[in-house]
Amino acid sequence: MKYNYLNNLPLDEAKEKYFEHLKSVGFKGLTEKVPVPDACGRIIKDAAYAHICSPHYNASAMDGVAVKAEITFAASERTPVTLTPEDYVVVDTGDPLPENCDAVIMVEDLIECGNNNYQIISSVYPWQNVRQVGEDICMGDMIAPSGTVLTPSLCGALLAGGITEIEVIKTPLVGIIPTGDEIVPPVAEPEKGDIIEFNSTVFKGMLGSFNADSKVYPITPDKKNLIKSAVEKALNECDIVLVSAGSSAGRDDYTSEIISSLGTVLVHGIAVKPGKPAVLGEAKGKPIIGLPGYPVSAIVIMDEIVSEVVSLYYGKLKPVRETVKAVLSKKIVSSLKYSEYVRVTLGRIGGKISASPLPRGAGVITSFTKADGVLIVEQNCEGIDAGEEVEIRLYKPLSQIENTLIVTGSHDPLIDVISDFLAKKNAPFRVCSTHVGSMGAIYAVRDGLAHMGGIHLLDTVTGEYNKSYIEKYIPDGKAVAVKGVGRVQGLMVKKGNPLGIKEFSDIKNVRYVNRQRGAGTRILCDYLLEKNSISPDEINGYNNEEFTHTAVAALIAAGNADAGLGIYSAAKMYDLDFIPICNETYEFLIDKQYLENPMVKEFLEVLYSEEFKARLSEMGGYV
Repeated sequence: MKYNYLNNLPLDEAKEKYFEHLKSVGFKGLTEKVPVPDACGRIIKDAAYAHICSPHYNASAMDGVAVKAEITFAASERTPVTLTPEDYVVVDTGDPLPENCDAVIMVEDLIECGNNNYQIISSVYPWQNVRQVGEDICMGDMIAPSGTVLTPSLCGALLAGGITEIEVIKTPLVGIIPTGDEIVPPVAEPEKGDIIEFNSTVFKGMLGSFNADSKVYPITPDKKNLIKSAVEKALNECDIVLVSAGSSAGRDDYTSEIISSLGTVLVHGIAVKPGKPAVLGEAKGKPIIGLPGYPVSAIVIMDEIVSEVVSLYYGKLKPVRETVKAVLSKKIVSSLKYSEYVRVTLGRIGGKISASPLPRGAGVITSFTKADGVLIVEQNCEGIDAGEEVEIRLYKPLSQIENTLIVTGSHDPLIDVISDFLAKKNAPFRVCSTHVGSMGAIYAVRDGLAHMGGIHLLDTVTGEYNKSYIEKYIPDGKAVAVKGVGRVQGLMVKKGNPLGIKEFSDIKNVRYVNRQRGAGTRILCDYLLEKNSISPDEINGYNNEEFTHTAVAALIAAGNADAGLGIYSAAKMYDLDFIPICNETYEFLIDKQYLENPMVKEFLEVLYSEEFKARLSEMGGYV
């Protein structure tokens, strides 16, 4: 059965249509009065004007004595002036200035000369060391315009201006309704078929950053009447309603139909990837938004649309996110049908910022946890070539991105371990690693798109690792391979080796999971196939490609494959049996200009440390 979306509107057109409708039905925030001491972070409805001056009396600005300034005018070192008790009044900082006084002499400038008399050797001018009425704020001054977010200092200024209560826009309450028969609350060990419901936790955190409160409702099964009841309840209790995982064109996705029955559906289907299935609707003057179930899709819609709905509630424009120009490290192919949001990691290499694309699947939540920013590939664009300059919308401060060591190439868990060691040492930089295979490391270092990269490229003629590849692809000697580790490569198989696999040639009879083209392990696989006179066409799963050793191990542990080449530490992590094939050399390729880079040097210091070697021994498989 075929299902269709109502729309495939470009994002800007979808937002314009939706927000115009919300404005037409009068969607905006209600207000409430709160004590100013409790108003920090709130948004004021109207401009705030001072009720009183601050200070509201002439106040001493110093500890000392208050005097009439004119009696001090003759004072100098040669002609000191003596003050008798009749000439002054002792004051502390903040005391009202006594009548007939117009200045304060600091206690440090008073010379005691007995009988409570003082001498001074310099004069004071009228209103010196005095805070006059209205010095800070005058009654009637505007302290903050409408729509201002109250900072701690602004709250202090309001109180100083005699404002003890302020009308603010009520923080919107957003109802989150998770839906789905397969969705379960978070548990440490879910059953097969159970999908852990973590989207609401992500939404709750994002809403907090939008300055909105949230209420998560119980998980609602995929039954139309139950979802409708949950939406009606949320409409009565909340200002905005989000329905999670019920917005696609599938058989049990009722969100669009339910919104139509309660109000109006404005948009169902937006030309963004990921995020297309979103539903934008309204009922009772309140927005109802159907979010896709895939987390990355939902996050895009939260960031692009829900954040602006909250801004509209407050009567404000969404802040424009900082952008930066960067050079794309890897070609991106995109669909002509959508605007595509590609998460990237960033780091400065020499005089430019390098952008490395992260996995693009709609369900890959880690692509957001690792992302420094997002590249928006516009609709009708087929893609962007590596090396092109692109504009990146930042998720993190540029200062953090500037202090990033970019490590790319072949995957090994030891890179994450080194990153953790550095974090525990409070290193003033972070490590950002991407897994693009050993050949990817060669290209990235050659083209100035990474500081360093892990490589283990077997020369099938000489049996040497890495040297011939570096000489071929970086012939000018601008990069060198530095010592990494020796490690054991072999076949990972199910615990107990139920299929009795003994050697590499046995993969002809099993389901195999391979590594991506350009990976050192893929080159080893092809070499072993040729050595054993096996054609790739004879391997069930030869084109089933993964980007990391742990991804291969996970598929074998899950029963999706029977065998795959990988390193021993990954097999141990997943409690798999391991059939050793060879020892290999894993090195780090580094552009010579970065050998003295403080980040590179500190990374290598950890790599060669005794503490790190002990950790490798625990992981196993390193020689």
